[in-house]
Amino acid sequence: MISYDYLIVGSGLFGSLFAYEASKRGCKCLVLEKRAHIGGNCYTKCVEDINVHWYGAHIFRTSNKEIWAYMNQFCEFNHFINSPIANFNGEFYNLPFNMNTFAKLLGGGKVITPLEAQEIIRAQSQEITAPPRNLEEHAIALVGRDIYEKLIKGYTQKQWGRPCSELPASVIKRIPLRFTYDNNYFNDPYQGIPKGGYTPIFEKLLSSCEVLLETDFLTQRTDFSKCAKKIVFTGTIDSYFDYCLGALEYRSLTFTHELFDEENIQGVAVINYTDEHTPYTRSIEHKHFEFGTQNKSVLSHEYPLEWNKDIEPYYPINDEKNQNLYKRYCELARNEKNVIFGGRLGEYRYYDMQDVIEAALTLVKKEFT
Repeated sequence: MISYDYLIVGSGLFGSLFAYEASKRGCKCLVLEKRAHIGGNCYTKCVEDINVHWYGAHIFRTSNKEIWAYMNQFCEFNHFINSPIANFNGEFYNLPFNMNTFAKLLGGGKVITPLEAQEIIRAQSQEITAPPRNLEEHAIALVGRDIYEKLIKGYTQKQWGRPCSELPASVIKRIPLRFTYDNNYFNDPYQGIPKGGYTPIFEKLLSSCEVLLETDFLTQRTDFSKCAKKIVFTGTIDSYFDYCLGALEYRSLTFTHELFDEENIQGVAVINYTDEHTPYTRSIEHKHFEFGTQNKSVLSHEYPLEWNKDIEPYYPINDEKNQNLYKRYCELARNEKNVIFGGRLGEYRYYDMQDVIEAALTLVKKEFT
């Protein structure tokens, strides 16, 4: 029996935004969430008055004034600016690659001017004389050997579980080089962290919806598919079709979280570990996202994992083989007349938060105009 206008599978940003906008238009929505909480990977958990980004750092930023204004109806953002640090075997460098980085890393630490840095990078990039065939050659052609070896190679190989020489160049489409002493990681004019964390945003988005937690749509598909006029599916598109054409590939992550009786552990929100031997890629001290003054601190570590069907997928492996398989699943999806596939997993693409918001609002316009 049809009881809802929309059944929304997944309470992450895409699904929750659509549910909010549909409910606002008088639609009755049921949201199913496999996890024990709402918010997907944006979920923040309060630990000792510290909002912990449970699935890794989520720093909101956008160049779109309309998206910034839209999100400000659900929260108040602080003025956090992302200025991470790279740790290469105990050597610390500023990110993104800027004059602070170059002055310490290039020319034996004797680089001072932008012209000096540009000349060294240009000379090193000449090592690649033919069109780059892989990520390693592409990176060296863009930033030179020194930056590649210390700040890109180890981190990227851990992240993707493969040598850079075996990864497609498209994994790193471009590497921004800033020849100014500016540690602001993003160029976007609007950026910050929601005061109080992300979870209250999702509570507002879903306040007019019925939400079922710890509920797996795929194991109860027959019953749930009958209860709504349309389904918005934000899980992996291949799982919806029971992997009938084969499984798309992802990289996964796992996280550890530890509470310390210390006010300040690492002095910065995010440190990237760019050597090959440290097993994690990042450490995150969450209180710095909100300029916390608590007596304690929570430190998290982020470990890359080879994905399998029993763990959470994070990053699509967008090589030619997987893209071709995804296109075949899209052909199957066209036959599902009452099912909409959306979000990072449903569309098999890497989305930043602002991209998810834009995609969700685009779907809203399509559905309701």
